[in-house]
Amino acid sequence: MLVDFDTLPEESRVWIYQANRSFTEDEIEEIKSKLDNFIEAWTAHGKDLQSGYKIVYKRFIVIALNQSLNNATGCSIDASVRFIQQLEKDYNVDLMDKMNVSYKQGEYVAYKPLVDFKKMAKQNAVSKNTIVFNNLVTNISEFKENWEVPASESWHSRFIKT
Repeated sequence: MLVDFDTLPEESRVWIYQANRSFTEDEIEEIKSKLDNFIEAWTAHGKDLQSGYKIVYKRFIVIALNQSLNNATGCSIDASVRFIQQLEKDYNVDLMDKMNVSYKQGEYVAYKPLVDFKKMAKQNAVSKNTIVFNNLVTNISEFKENWEVPASESWHSRFIKT
């Protein structure tokens, strides 16, 4: 059951998929249509899952699920992973690799393998004030408060010299 992301409760679970490149406007429209269709049909043991999504910075797909109505099950999570993997194939993009870091350089969102981000931190090319995207947040409340934060306030801080 597709609902507006912003109407979901704060404790709704989120999954964040970061792309290794920005989507074009045409791709975003196509992906939105595919997300609408997927979420409208998404179920757990035959029960509708109340969900919504956002595409942020033309790069992040954020799916949220209201778990107070129905929880995702192994099968429904598998279905969402297969859906995301299909998007990867359709758009020749990487959405599932968690060993990459996205961060802001001014208004631009940069994307680097974790190894390169660590090197940049050693070279002081990124600092504790660099805005990073903490894709480990688990619910809408954390997404709003702790997703886009200075590196010093995220797991990224372990790589930054203070």
